[in-house]
Amino acid sequence: MDYASAPRMVVVGIGNVIRSDDGLGVRAMQRLERDSRVPAGVSFLDGGTLGIELVSYVSDSSHLLLLDAIDRRERPGTLFRMANDELRGLPCAASVHQVGLADLLATLPLVSSAPREIVLLGVQPLSTDWGTQLSAPVEAALDPLVEAAVEQLVSWSERAMTGAVASAVSANGDSGS
Repeated sequence: MDYASAPRMVVVGIGNVIRSDDGLGVRAMQRLERDSRVPAGVSFLDGGTLGIELVSYVSDSSHLLLLDAIDRRERPGTLFRMANDELRGLPCAASVHQVGLADLLATLPLVSSAPREIVLLGVQPLSTDWGTQLSAPVEAALDPLVEAAVEQLVSWSERAMTGAVASAVSANGDSGS
């Protein structure tokens, strides 16, 4: 596969690790970074609570995976996935860090060639009080969150490989027979 056409997949763990469940995204990203099933070439970023300041780090990505604690008024520990258009108009109060994530998503298309695919994998927090431990329901959701992230990255990688093979066959005029 030509490097110029290779997808640039970026995983951003969002959150504050000293605010209990708010640290979920960063903890999930750290686990994912050590997972041998993650395709080669994925970049990882501890986004902390930076929000809009992350634009320069993710603006040239083709695939952006965000991991975060998101308040959707669900049962604590509930895992959910939002992608592309579902993220448009994400309420500022959805992220437990308030405007940071919404600002990042709103700014990306304005300042760069926005990522082609953006997926947010989130978990409903129980507590964002001071503390370094995740609550029991959010801790229980950590492994399923990492599994969902691995599945997403592998899916993107496989689609990119399939597309690269199809492009090569088409460019060579080879019908495969």
